[in-house]
Amino acid sequence: MNQKQKLLVRDYALIILGSFIMGFAIKNIYDPVGLVTGGVSGLAIIAKNQWEVPLWITNTVLNIPLFLASVKLKGWSFIKRTLVATVSLSLSLYVLPEIPFLMDDLFLTALFGGIISGIGVGLVFVCQATTGGTDMLAALIQRKFRHYSIAQIMQVLDAVIVLVGAQIFGITYALYALIAIFAVSKISDGIIEGMKFSKAAFIISEKSEEISEAIMEKLDRGVTGLDARGMYSGQKKNVLFCVVSKKEIVQLKELVVGHDSQAFVIVSDVREVLGEGFIEYRQ
Repeated sequence: MNQKQKLLVRDYALIILGSFIMGFAIKNIYDPVGLVTGGVSGLAIIAKNQWEVPLWITNTVLNIPLFLASVKLKGWSFIKRTLVATVSLSLSLYVLPEIPFLMDDLFLTALFGGIISGIGVGLVFVCQATTGGTDMLAALIQRKFRHYSIAQIMQVLDAVIVLVGAQIFGITYALYALIAIFAVSKISDGIIEGMKFSKAAFIISEKSEEISEAIMEKLDRGVTGLDARGMYSGQKKNVLFCVVSKKEIVQLKELVVGHDSQAFVIVSDVREVLGEGFIEYRQ
């Protein structure tokens, strides 16, 4: 099995795991107390309460038109992963045993429900898939509004469904649902961004040659030299630019200080890095 196949297997395993985690939260945390947190799962809870329709049936039926609408826009690769996630979520809603808990405390239900489902959402999103429903709709909208994350768009869509739930279960439950939605957004964004964050360092030193060699040899990271000129002194300088993982930034600073204690180092967060040694670009 080559590296690409291993990554594919890992992605599908995480998609299935994330979907089952979400299914557990929906079936055993949200549904028992009637907490509508948005999405197709929220509509499924409403349908079960009003017409006793099983959760997995509503989740499956409502996703069919969204799949048809997404095929042309997102391509089969995206739909293939999302199909696995949606089927896995429906399957989890069908096969997972009902073990309701936290029913006596709405706050803990909203908080831990949001944390658990947020973990599931994050695992699915980080593998370039959604569980269908408003997740898929949010992914489609995000193509036009790229400055918003999928999780942020989901908040708006979910709010509409929460308002519908408020009409059925009461405003108190809707307010607790907002806590759960906030937790889902923060946890899922944290998982997505946490797996991609790196650190970028700009290093200005008279010993740039020694520092760059040490970085390439001991950290096995590439270094780029940028020609610059100090505006005060008028002297030409060589600015080193290097991107490392979060855990390597401490070692990088120690290497720099070890060669030049007077070096000027600027460290900043990098949201995402594609390329050798970081995240492999996959279409």
